[in-house]
This record gives sequence, structure tokens and C-alpha cells, in this order.
Amino acid sequence: MKAAVLNSIPGQLEIEDISIDSPGPREVLIETKAAGLCHSDLHFMEGLYPYPCPAVLGHESAGVVTEVGSDVHYVQPGDHVITCLSAFCGHCEQCISGHLSLCEQKNTELVRGPDKPSRLSRSGEPVNTFLHLSSFAEQMLVHEHSLVKIREEMPMDKAALIGCGVTTGMGAVFRTAKVDPGSTVAVIGCGGIGLSAIQGARIAGANKIIAVDMNPSKLELAQSLGATHSVNAAEGDPVDQVRELTDGAGVHFSFEAVGLKDTAEQSFKMIRPGGQATVIGMIPVGTKIELHGPELLSEKTLTGSNMGSNQFRTDMPRFVEMYLDGRLKLDEMVSATIELDQINDGFAEMKTGNVARSVITFG
Repeated sequence: MKAAVLNSIPGQLEIEDISIDSPGPREVLIETKAAGLCHSDLHFMEGLYPYPCPAVLGHESAGVVTEVGSDVHYVQPGDHVITCLSAFCGHCEQCISGHLSLCEQKNTELVRGPDKPSRLSRSGEPVNTFLHLSSFAEQMLVHEHSLVKIREEMPMDKAALIGCGVTTGMGAVFRTAKVDPGSTVAVIGCGGIGLSAIQGARIAGANKIIAVDMNPSKLELAQSLGATHSVNAAEGDPVDQVRELTDGAGVHFSFEAVGLKDTAEQSFKMIRPGGQATVIGMIPVGTKIELHGPELLSEKTLTGSNMGSNQFRTDMPRFVEMYLDGRLKLDEMVSATIELDQINDGFAEMKTGNVARSVITFG
């Protein structure tokens, strides 16, 4: 099969023919139908986060089950599924307490042991699977705890977005921060994750939703998806602008969806006493965040969110329902539909900051 392989870090992806194994007892083989380009993939390509090479990247995807292992009962061939990197073992302390996205055993129990053949290979040599998925390929071989069944009428290119960006942004609103109806919200960064957080805030019933970005076209898109106000960070201190929009008090909830030191610190500065700032973006390894200590006396909170603190087996089907009944807008978030061999162009376009989401569609 054809796949986009990362052979060195930093580096670009190379389209190559690789081999994929047959499903083990608890594994599922999926024909990939769509895969979104996420900024997280770019972080690994640029070396901001380490990962062993060679590897097939990609983690935001949807497809159709073609084959299942002998012990798989959850899905069968023909089922439509969304994959999720928040794979779970189901029995560690985090899983049984409802924190599936923080599973402690997935990196040991959900991967093949050294005595087993690699799921992916090239000329007989192992190729690393990325975040339990590797969706920049025509097929995926995953553990059954890495996917969820969805309704067949859900368009695959929109379903793929739910696999990461939508769940991360909306989950941060619903599960991590638990935004209250009538509250005030600011979202820094209007890419796929930030736009999903804005939609989550709208669906949660926030009264004032302030979109913060430096790109006017993204701010315009944010307002079409639910933002009530916009702040252009290129035209002055975004913290001052957000405070001005909230009569000097600051917002109840802020969400950082960029992954930078400055924006993480800004998210904390723009919340009111008792407020909560949630960092969703992947801040580079080694980066330190600085806070003004006395502000903690105002019971302000800075927290992180891993994939929206999701419970994806229940969350993702609900998001599908929200799309199908018109509450969740996903069509507007797809900036471009591309083919696998255009993947590096897609990431180059991502770097310009002009796109919300590019999605690879497979035949």
C-alpha cells in the first residue's frame, strides 16, 4: 500500500510502498477513507517532539473496517469508524476512573511485542506506527480500542475531523473546563482545534465568545461558527483587548489552541479571578511557562487538556449527531481536500496560517 513515511527528523514525508500485516486477535484492519492534516503531525516532522523513524504519520482519520481479529466483537467488516489516538486499555486506574485519555498502559498493552512482526514494514524492516494509528496510508492496522463505530450517513471527510481536532477542542470545553451556560470565553488560535473550541462554547451556551487570532480570514470564519467577538492579536495586546470586551474583568474561561509560551501566558492573564485557562496546544518540549505568582491568590487556574479529556467511544458518536442535526458545523472547517501525494504541499499551506483544515481523501 502507499503511505507517507517520515524517514528523518526534521524532514518531509515521502510517499512509498510499504507492507501491512494481517490483524492479530484484537486488531482491526481499516481501509482509510479520509485523514486530516493536524498541526501535531507537523510538530513531529519539525522535531519539536521526538519520535522514532521511519514512521508513517497521521492520526486524524476515518475509514471502513475490512477485516477483524479472532477476538474482536465490537466491529465487523463494513462498519464505518473514526479512529482516535486516545487508545485505552480499559483496566488501569485512569481508565476505570473515567480518564481514558490518560490511560497508563496503552503504550505497552496495545502494541505488538518484540516477538511479533511489526504491523507496518518496508522491505522486511519494521516501520513505526504513529500514535497507535498511522493514518497517512491507504490502510490502518489498529487495536480495537483505537476506534469507534459511527453512522454510515456521516461523510468520511467530516468524520475524520472528529478523530482529533473536533474532539480536542470541544472536549476541552465540555470535559476539561466544563464551561457553564452564560459564561464568557476567549479562544486563542482559530485553526481546527480553536474553531472546534469556539463551537463547543456556542453549544455549551456561553454568552460571549471571543476569538483571538492574527489572521483576519480566520477571525471571520470563527464568527461564522459561533464567536460573538473577535480580537486581532496583530493590532495590539490581545489581553488588553479581551479585557476591554469584558468591562475590564477578563473572561471566565480561556482556551489556548496555538502551543506557544506567549499565548499560554496570555490565556492566564485574560481570565478573571476564579477563572480557568486551559492550554490545548502542544507547547514544544523544554519550554517553561511563567506566571505572576500573586495572581494565584485570586483562585485562577491554569490547566492542560489532553485530547479534550475525551471518552471517545461516547463523545464521538454524539459529535456525529450534532453534525447531522446541524448544531456542529464541519463543512466550513475543511479548507481543502487533497490527495496523499499532495501531503507536503498541505503542510506547507498549514505553515502560512491561511487554512483551518486540509483533508486527504482516499479513493
